[in-house]
Amino acid sequence: MSSTISYQTALIYAMAVAALADRKLMDSELINISEIVHILPIFKDFDRKNLARTVGDCAEILDQEDGLAAVVGLIKEALPEKLHETAYALACDIVSVDGIAEQEELVWLKILRAELNISRLHAAAIERGSRARYMRPPKEENLNL
Repeated sequence: MSSTISYQTALIYAMAVAALADRKLMDSELINISEIVHILPIFKDFDRKNLARTVGDCAEILDQEDGLAAVVGLIKEALPEKLHETAYALACDIVSVDGIAEQEELVWLKILRAELNISRLHAAAIERGSRARYMRPPKEENLNL
């Protein structure tokens, strides 16, 4: 059985919802999604020219009635179980990119974690990894060089 979207599109949707959750699509979030798609091996065969359209398609679905449920259904249908934690990690990275996790973004992560059956322990480890990767440098006056 084939799904209506590819696993790569599903991973992008997980990131796009994280970026769109607070209704403020930031340039830093879009840039990060683009960099992730460019760098990670899981996206090796994804046509990067389709990235903007893919994010736009996700946004259009979200704008519909029950759009979030529809996106979650598409993600669950397209992702094999071994990529569930990958989707959660990528969503966490997008939430972490600006250094502030808004309430709406945290709600998305909670929904995604539950829908993809990611244990709380594994989720905490993934969240901690994202936090560590996107940590901001201390202010100049706090540096002891």
